[in-house]
Amino acid sequence: MADVAHQTAFVRHAALPEREPPTAQAGAVHWLRANLFNSWFNALLTLLLVYIIVQAVLGVWPWFAGATWEAGSLQECRERGGGACLAVINERWRQFLFGFYPRTEHWRPAVTFLWLCIAIAPVLFPAVPRRLFWATALFPFFAYWLIWGGSLWPVLMTLGGLGLGYAAYRFAAGRLGAMTAALAGLLVLVVWLQVVAGPLARELSRMIPLDLVTVPSRNIGGFTLTFVIGVSGISLSLPLGILLALGRQSKMFFIKTLCVGFIEFIRGVPLITLLFVASVMLAYLLPPGTTFDLVLRVIIMVTLFASAYIAEVIRGGLAALPRGQYEAADAMGLTYWQAMQLIILPQALKISIPGIVNVFIGLFKDTTLVAIIGLLDPLGLSTAVRATTEWNGVIWELYGFIALIFFAFCYGMSKYSQHLERRLRTEHR
Repeated sequence: MADVAHQTAFVRHAALPEREPPTAQAGAVHWLRANLFNSWFNALLTLLLVYIIVQAVLGVWPWFAGATWEAGSLQECRERGGGACLAVINERWRQFLFGFYPRTEHWRPAVTFLWLCIAIAPVLFPAVPRRLFWATALFPFFAYWLIWGGSLWPVLMTLGGLGLGYAAYRFAAGRLGAMTAALAGLLVLVVWLQVVAGPLARELSRMIPLDLVTVPSRNIGGFTLTFVIGVSGISLSLPLGILLALGRQSKMFFIKTLCVGFIEFIRGVPLITLLFVASVMLAYLLPPGTTFDLVLRVIIMVTLFASAYIAEVIRGGLAALPRGQYEAADAMGLTYWQAMQLIILPQALKISIPGIVNVFIGLFKDTTLVAIIGLLDPLGLSTAVRATTEWNGVIWELYGFIALIFFAFCYGMSKYSQHLERRLRTEHR
């Protein structure tokens, strides 16, 4: 008996082979039971919504299936079938993308958009090579030249002035204080742009012409105009909003009062009112004979409008930080700007990501308001298309196409913000 007890194993020496989990605890069946059929009430709602969705698809699908893609007018579409008259999109898609931009120059907005995709890649995704930041830095200058045209030499002169200003700053930074070096670099830049750049650019343009056909702002429309205003407003409003948020929390009375007054005034005035100011009243405030491009005026107003809202979003992020973060920065002996750059702002911006992206999405959609002041954005072009005798009466097809494009870009911004939140999450690491 002792030998039998000694030979009995109470601990398994080899693990059992893995088996698939029960069907009810994994896969699609488990997801359905956990999310859609976890109670009788949720099951009833699920079946009701499925019924509504199926009825909606069955009602709309014949409209899409019987769509007409080739026709010269709405009447011709109706004669060929009762489906969607998508021939208007097939005929006018270039106009919706480029407005009244010269047809032979459509490659310029297309190249600008491709360059934009390359320029924002290293900003949005860390895996992209850092050397592409050169494309990001050069994009604003060459994008302006590609869209509006004219001589390339003023753009090159501006880049040369920035390079000289930076060289002056680096030269003075080793011998003078940082503030003095920055003022020296700014002085070199101003002198170059005001005294040297203009005459030199004209002379070089006469000797070596590097010109593109000039396109007036009134011909820029469609989604090209939307991207020009939206991308410019988003890029410029974020840093301005950060400065306004910091200024609102400043202990300096004048700076705080100025920032609070600006933010509250902008937030209390509708954007459409500011656009009317940019279109009509701003010309009266400028010196006589001054010409100020309307699109540039709109970009300035849109940027100021968005920056006020971003300032409030970031102020909420700053207020959400524990007081100990500020005290820790003081205990480490950091200056105000060092503390903001290394400790406070990274955390505040991470908290504020959903609100900031929400402002960006709203700004991108609000670009359609420029139709009120005569600029032909996609909605303005849809009105112009419906005013023609051929396409008078086309509504759902035009607005559906515009809504689809806006949804694609706004949804992309929303999904990227969620990706950024997951990437920066540090609470459970």
